[in-house]
Amino acid sequence: MKISEHLDLSELIRSESAKRNGISNMPTEAHIANFKLLAEKVFEPIRNHFRCPIHISSGYRSAALNKCIGGSATSQHCSGEAIDIDMDGTPNGVTNKMIFNYIKDNLEFDQMIWEFGTNENPDWVHVSYESTGKQRKQILKAYKENGKTHYKPY
Repeated sequence: MKISEHLDLSELIRSESAKRNGISNMPTEAHIANFKLLAEKVFEPIRNHFRCPIHISSGYRSAALNKCIGGSATSQHCSGEAIDIDMDGTPNGVTNKMIFNYIKDNLEFDQMIWEFGTNENPDWVHVSYESTGKQRKQILKAYKENGKTHYKPY
């Protein structure tokens, strides 16, 4: 099922953890509608700007999958409002930092997180779009301390 011109539902529901644990990861129609909005406002503008495939490392998470992987109880991945983008290792030369800066400087979004990595490049970029249209434009940086994930303003 096509979510947008360059995004297929299969890319959003792919999960090795779900497969390994026999967990269904199929979104509801409401979640799919949220992803269509996210694709229109965030994914497609990124894809069109960089003119290359954009790799989504995490999209939808059913409640069971989110619990299985220890995700946040309030994760926007569970409502179809968030994706994680990871361009590391892609042959087109686009980096996670380039994705992060493009979103920050050009797009409306609810929350964006520089996920771990170094000061030069995040390991991946988390971005969400709130389906009600009320975007916080919150930008955070994730880091580990004593084995726990913490967030600070970017």
